[in-house]
Amino acid sequence: MQKLLTMFRIPDIRNSILFVVLMLVIFRLVAHIPVPGVDASALAGLVEGNQFFGLLNIFSGGTLDSFSVMALGVAPYITSSIIFQLFPMIMPKFEELQKEEAGRRKLNQWTRLATVPLAAIQAYGLTVLLSQQAGAPIAGLAGWDRVLTIFAMVVGTVLLMWIGELISEKGIGNGISLLILAGIIAGLPTFLGQQILTFDQGSIITLVLFIAMVLVTIYAIVVMNEAQRNIPVQHARQIRGARLLGGQANHMPLRLNPGGVIPIIFAISIILLPTTLAQFFLEARTGWIREMATWTLQIINDQVIYGVLYFLLVFGFTYFYAKVVFKPEQVAENLQKSAAFVPGIRPGPPTAQYLNWVMNRLLFAGALFLSLIAVLPLVVQQFTGSANLVIGGTSILIVVAVIIDMLKQIDARITMHSYEY
Repeated sequence: MQKLLTMFRIPDIRNSILFVVLMLVIFRLVAHIPVPGVDASALAGLVEGNQFFGLLNIFSGGTLDSFSVMALGVAPYITSSIIFQLFPMIMPKFEELQKEEAGRRKLNQWTRLATVPLAAIQAYGLTVLLSQQAGAPIAGLAGWDRVLTIFAMVVGTVLLMWIGELISEKGIGNGISLLILAGIIAGLPTFLGQQILTFDQGSIITLVLFIAMVLVTIYAIVVMNEAQRNIPVQHARQIRGARLLGGQANHMPLRLNPGGVIPIIFAISIILLPTTLAQFFLEARTGWIREMATWTLQIINDQVIYGVLYFLLVFGFTYFYAKVVFKPEQVAENLQKSAAFVPGIRPGPPTAQYLNWVMNRLLFAGALFLSLIAVLPLVVQQFTGSANLVIGGTSILIVVAVIIDMLKQIDARITMHSYEY
């Protein structure tokens, strides 16, 4: 409570929080502007009863169930980010750009530009997919009507991307994650209301399982985000003039899962992408292409295969994101330049090898932990048959991790402010 009061007493932090709240309000207002020609009741039923559309609705920030101009959410932007984060690992030119401030600005600009065609592709795929569903939530979209619909959805995605970047600049939290969080929280009253209205004594076991899953997931995410290993660091003594400097002992924290909720978001993005692309080829003239598209949709809809794929993607992206943000060679080089070393480890390449070895062990535990929590709702669904548990579990993963990250950033700003004065 003391930190909450301090947070609102500091003008800079208070203004940043109010700005973020204003941006989230604007996001929710625009999210209620629907695309014309959509059967809202049929679409709401489709989203509620289909696991794929439920996840897509979460990923869009809760804008798909009304098929607003922001129905795509931040999915195209995240897909573009994944592509440009992969490039430095493949092409040395992009790795050089990533080391410089001007290069990073250029990569961010390319990420924004690539979001536009990706949004157009996903918008077309989504309109085709919805028009093919039973009950046809979208009816009569053809010609210029389809073009205008796709254009409106692309504009909505670009606006959402811009709002997310404005939020990130305020240092309160990751803007994209906060937009997803806002969409989930906005849908929470409806979700709770449906559970209360449909509750009966026969579903008491399902309710108990759901509550247990929520508590276990929250506890596990908090533990995982707070867990870290402290690597001891010793600073060498240096003589400067008549003074003896250095010789201090410190530690370097290595987090169990440095990516937080990012691996979950990346995994969902990759799962949604082939499903969207497959819609383009369901009516292809070439037989094997049409069969491949149908097979892709069947694979994604299979619960067991979907669960295994989801598990592997979360596991893999945990390693991938850690390799992007933590580079042992650079850390070892910086330690050597600052006359610091890990006790018992030679400076330079041996230190990089040691840090890489430790980080890989930590990541294995962190990736396994996060992957098991990600598929926990799928396991519970096999015993209860409720799709809402799957959607609810994924929502909890995102909500808890994003809130923890936001609180840590606010706490860091409060600490910096106390040092200034």
